[in-house]
Amino acid sequence: MCGFIQRITDSPDVIALLEEVGLTQTIPLFVNESSTSNVINFYPAFGHVPERQITNLIVSGDSTIDATWWFDAKPVGDTLEVGNRTTFNARNLESPYWSKFIRERRAVVVATAVGESNPLGKAHYLMKPATGALLIGAVYRRFSNGLFSCAVVTRPPVEGFSQYHEKSIPCFLPHNAHAINAWLATDTQSSLNNEVEYILNNPRIYTDLEVTRVKTFKSAEAIGEVNVLKADENR
Repeated sequence: MCGFIQRITDSPDVIALLEEVGLTQTIPLFVNESSTSNVINFYPAFGHVPERQITNLIVSGDSTIDATWWFDAKPVGDTLEVGNRTTFNARNLESPYWSKFIRERRAVVVATAVGESNPLGKAHYLMKPATGALLIGAVYRRFSNGLFSCAVVTRPPVEGFSQYHEKSIPCFLPHNAHAINAWLATDTQSSLNNEVEYILNNPRIYTDLEVTRVKTFKSAEAIGEVNVLKADENR
């Protein structure tokens, strides 16, 4: 489960990563964010609140959208009505509910931290890259009133991650221009392109993560020591 994402808007790491993966045309959109807030905390639309969005969700090499972080929604006038189906994460991608969107409507979330909760221990863990920023895969949909909803793609956990969340890991994306271009491309056939299929079938952590147990994600008040979850190039 991925239920918290943070982006430090004035972080030079965000800009550097966008440059590294060839998304330079989106940089002005992220620079503009820092004029209103230097930290954005993203939460799913629990409580049926459509205003809980992931902003600047990258959908192409030069454009972003703001999308309600809850896939199950429908247009009502000039807003969205959030549905009851828990759909802030997309995991079973072979199901008819997700299969069209994982082929045709992929997106990229830029983050400087993510939060994971372990229901068994009722613990919250804030995960920050030791260096740089993070790219996370998502899917999105567009409604007849021009609004959007989205879900973060999750995959089975890799070794070491399951101690923080035993069921899934956010679909971290490679810091590689070719891979990001493939991820943002539309697969018009009935199957995924090879690059995307490889990313989905081989979940990885692409940068070392500093993991801290916290009281709440927003406060980031540490209640445990920092542990490092190492990236593994062989994963």
